[in-house]
Amino acid sequence: MNDIWQALCEVDGLDPQQRLAARQAILAAPEALDCSLYRADEGDEDAEEEDLGDARILFQGPFVAPREWDAAACAAYYDETDPALFCTALIECLADPQSRQFFTPEVGDYVAVVTAEGLVEMYYLYDWQEDDHGRRCVLIRDEVELD
Repeated sequence: MNDIWQALCEVDGLDPQQRLAARQAILAAPEALDCSLYRADEGDEDAEEEDLGDARILFQGPFVAPREWDAAACAAYYDETDPALFCTALIECLADPQSRQFFTPEVGDYVAVVTAEGLVEMYYLYDWQEDDHGRRCVLIRDEVELD
């Protein structure tokens, strides 16, 4: 385990060894898919998105709103977007945390996923939460099919 990984985990209050084990499991999972992440330039909406790099994504299923949310909280979260387009996934950057190519997915990133059929599906990273088991992202699927 390296100092950078240790520092990243400490900032978020995570156990570095458990988080590293989760990272390695996600990267090695046979059901994980290849993806690439892109980040928009906040200062220039006409600029092309920055290619952050490659990652592995492990889909967890549809997003389910917490039971304690009332109708108003759900409506605010979905913000007029079809709830069926929301899903959860664990995402891990392929680059070593010590390298300059390492990144962590953030709200607003775009995720291009290569399906088992060789198609590209696009997602918008809407929300995330991280714990010792990984960075669980809430994604919104773009309905436009790419190939």
